[in-house]
Amino acid sequence: MKVEGARISTFLRNPGAARGVLLHGEDEGLRRERAEALVVAVAGARDDPFRVSVVPREAAAADPGRLAGEMAAISMMGGRRAVWVRDATNTLAAAAEAALAVPGDSLLVIEAGSLRPADKLRALFERRADAAAIGCWPETGADLRTSIAATLKELGVGVDTDALAWLSDHLGADRGITRRELEKLALAVGPGGRVDVASCEAVVGDHATLDLDAALFAAAAGDLPRADRALRLAIAEGANPVAIVRAALRHLQRLDLALAEELDRLSPKEAARRARPAVFFRHEQDFARALASWTRPRVVAIGDRLLAAEAACKTTGAPDALIAARAVQEIARTASAARRG
Repeated sequence: MKVEGARISTFLRNPGAARGVLLHGEDEGLRRERAEALVVAVAGARDDPFRVSVVPREAAAADPGRLAGEMAAISMMGGRRAVWVRDATNTLAAAAEAALAVPGDSLLVIEAGSLRPADKLRALFERRADAAAIGCWPETGADLRTSIAATLKELGVGVDTDALAWLSDHLGADRGITRRELEKLALAVGPGGRVDVASCEAVVGDHATLDLDAALFAAAAGDLPRADRALRLAIAEGANPVAIVRAALRHLQRLDLALAEELDRLSPKEAARRARPAVFFRHEQDFARALASWTRPRVVAIGDRLLAAEAACKTTGAPDALIAARAVQEIARTASAARRG
């Protein structure tokens, strides 16, 4: 079965009679966080040597009966056991199916990367009534802002609206990284303190996204050479191709909203201030040039192509970095042509 939406948090606290759970998707930090929650829910701790067995992927692949044997084992100290496999691939589908057929109450927890619905491992967990599949994708938009605000509140600090917008633009590709950066921020401002944009820029170490921001603002302004240089730096710093395309979509959505509100009639500084999320001062002029170059129909047309590019990036074997780079280049060429026209 699939577990989605609001049901996920409840299921993680109590998986009930489920014999296996597959955590799949692009967000490695979120996969690990959810896997740990399941293991703790079943075994009481993530590192109990009597009730938690971490099976290396290579060992599970080399010995088809290894997972079944672990699922059949009984804890010497009593209680339900968890069998945990990280970084699994589709090749473990047969071993996982055999493990789920073993009598007992052990819980099989498998972490895997992106899997298509037709892939055997994902299909196995989605079709069985005694197993569950949970997608782990990077948060975006309102969900990401809500998550960041909740985490900062949990850490005992507040956050300004502009700072929250800044953080949602610069974090979110990986839950684990996002959590660590927010913990650094909370430590920097101190208990009861408040996060502002200045503290974000001083503390959050997301150089790849900073370069990506520069690439997207330059592209929307029609400056292809500058966009290419910044994009190469972002990719060198580790920017994920799918994250690049999604960031480009968010960038165009902000531009579309600004055009709808006729911010192009304002001064660059005022337009940047009133944009949502606000545009930081270093990008004011690029944003003003973009407002002068784009129309809402152009934004919609390129947005549709970006959605297609995101789907192409997720296709097995696709040159995802090249697809993402071409998507950013198309934004720049469209803006440049509009300015010349």
